[in-house]
Amino acid sequence: MAKPNKKLPTKTVAIYCSQCRALLYKYAKGGKGAMVKCFKQRILDDHTQTPCICPKCQNVFARDTLVRGTPAYKIIGGKVVVK
Repeated sequence: MAKPNKKLPTKTVAIYCSQCRALLYKYAKGGKGAMVKCFKQRILDDHTQTPCICPKCQNVFARDTLVRGTPAYKIIGGKVVVK
C-alpha cells in the first residue's frame, strides 16, 4: 500500500473530545471523510500530555498503531468531534 503524501493537506481541522469538548489536536486533514485515523506527522498542535488520552477528562480516545507503515493514532468511534 502507498504511504501518505509528504506534502501536508491545506485543510486544517480542530479535533475535540466528545465528552468534555477539550481541544486535542490541530490536524491537517486530507479528504472529506470521517475522522478514522490521525497520522502523527500531520498533527500541527498537540494539546495532550499523554498520547491518546484527553487532558481534561482522562478519556481514552485513540490507539497508537501503524497504518501503511507510518505511525498513526486510530480514533475510537464516537470519542472525538471534528470542527
